[in-house]
Amino acid sequence: MQHLYDLSFDELTAFIVGMGQPKFRTRQVWEWMYKKAVSSFDEMSNLPLSFRQKLEERAVLETAVVVSNQLSSDKQTRKVLFQLPDGQYVETVFMGYRRRRTICISTQAGCAMGCVFCATGQMGFVRHLTVGEIVAQAIYFSRDLVAKGERITNIVLMGMGEPLHNYKNTLAAIDRLNDEDGLNIGARKITISTVGMVPAILRYADEGRQTPIAISLHAATNAERDKLIPVNKKWPIEDIIDACHYYIEKTGRRITFEWALISGQNDTIEQAQALGRLVHGMLCHVNLIPLNPTTGFSGNPSSRERIDAFQQELEKYQVSSTVRLRRGIDIQAGCGQLRDRVVNA
Repeated sequence: MQHLYDLSFDELTAFIVGMGQPKFRTRQVWEWMYKKAVSSFDEMSNLPLSFRQKLEERAVLETAVVVSNQLSSDKQTRKVLFQLPDGQYVETVFMGYRRRRTICISTQAGCAMGCVFCATGQMGFVRHLTVGEIVAQAIYFSRDLVAKGERITNIVLMGMGEPLHNYKNTLAAIDRLNDEDGLNIGARKITISTVGMVPAILRYADEGRQTPIAISLHAATNAERDKLIPVNKKWPIEDIIDACHYYIEKTGRRITFEWALISGQNDTIEQAQALGRLVHGMLCHVNLIPLNPTTGFSGNPSSRERIDAFQQELEKYQVSSTVRLRRGIDIQAGCGQLRDRVVNA
């Protein structure tokens, strides 16, 4: 069975023509898939019944099964657990704001990066998601929003997995989400979060894409970052910063640095000063995120006083920063909390 969301427009055309249908049917099917986000072929009412029956026999729109759907106490954060065809699980989060409708999607089942404070890193790597499995997460939430006369406004690839480790499928999915005939999400409204895979950052910069990058830095010295992010030994901070300068030079785009504040560990004045020296003068912004709790890590989030002191120190180096609002902590939907709930819970 062919998962239609795995196919580009040209690939879908070949598939449909191969079924003996005229090319114009591709546009009709594509619009049902992306503009109206239907969940069955029966809903594609402008297609001949015989064609819909053939699609039912040879293709699928949905392969993931919703296992759980949790709503946070804030009533604006929703987390969905999907089971994939091979039995693996991924989590996806929706966050509603006054003007924005943001989804946080996953690109892998598990993660190979092993960040010690991240629940996904703690579970290890299982496999890459296909293009269709990445796109389908957005389609699921788009379906509900379309019914309300709303739409997804922002997408962050900050769910389970390292997006640039699954480079080909991640970028193909972004192209689909960005396509004006797809979900039509602006390129600058989609953010890729990476732990700092230097070769992939350089490749991405050379491709001249407009989708912003966020670097999960979390420490400003190798001695400290080695404790938190094992792959820092492969791509140390100096190499990451060089890659960031290259990216900025090639694209003119600002880099965002993510920093999970862990009490007594990376929230010290010394770390703030080291970070200030590291990125002073760079076209960048720092997102400060009080650590979200996970069962596999004993660290605690920084206090408001320590966060304020850290932020004030960055100001001395003319480094802009914001403290990110924590969302969905009660349903373990915050940054670093996503994981395989069924198998490893």
